Amino acid sequence: MSGSELTNVKSPRVKAARRLTKRAFRDQDRKFLAEGPQAVREALRLDGVTVELFATAEAESRHPEIVAEAASRGVPVHRASGEVMAELSQTVTPQGLLAVCRLVHVPLEEALTGQPTLVAMLAHVRDPGNAGTVMRAADAAGADCVVFTDASVDPYNGKCVRASAGSLFHLPVVTGAPVSDAVRRLKERGLRVLAADGAGKHTLDDVDLSGPTAWIFGNEAWGLPEEILAEADDVVRVPIYGQAESLNLATAAAVCLYASARAQRATT
Repeated sequence: MSGSELTNVKSPRVKAARRLTKRAFRDQDRKFLAEGPQAVREALRLDGVTVELFATAEAESRHPEIVAEAASRGVPVHRASGEVMAELSQTVTPQGLLAVCRLVHVPLEEALTGQPTLVAMLAHVRDPGNAGTVMRAADAAGADCVVFTDASVDPYNGKCVRASAGSLFHLPVVTGAPVSDAVRRLKERGLRVLAADGAGKHTLDDVDLSGPTAWIFGNEAWGLPEEILAEADDVVRVPIYGQAESLNLATAAAVCLYASARAQRATT
């Protein structure tokens, strides 16, 4: 634990971290905030990603292994007062651990290195909680990467990072890719591009998902625009067997990704 406890919310160190709550400054500084023990733990497992760690005395006593891991990797650890942590936190109830991290996204070509078989692409997705949960589902389903198109939410948004539950640090993430360019490159790599949309003529029960597949997931409120649906190889909907009108984005994405994962594993 370096130095004395930080108590001044207007100190240069605290202000430098606090500015990362805004996307413009994240882009400018090439850094973001990862809050909570799960996110911090996963960030520390990647060499050179964690820049510094803020921890309250209570959090240090609850998670000594995380603080010790940071110190062993040469990451400066600053003890922060409750007031300082509340200033840095983007949650109602701060968890007492917050890391400043370097951006981790990669170019699309790098994410598609090798022979990708399952990709999740977010097009016009604006809700950070949904986007983060899709990352978590993609990670759990064994996806090769997640692509955030240029009209989607910033994956480094605090709510998105928290919703990913550490998955942001587990699999390649691409940001700012134009939809048409991403679809073209996915097809060139041999992936069948499927658009998940409630208006699809085919359901998950109807399509063969055993081959390499990229799923496009759209906006929470209005789905995917016609021009994106036209670029997909097929438009597929999740069947509704009960009386619910629809599934939310994150749930539908999890169903689609797991359907592909299961079908692919059944053929190996």
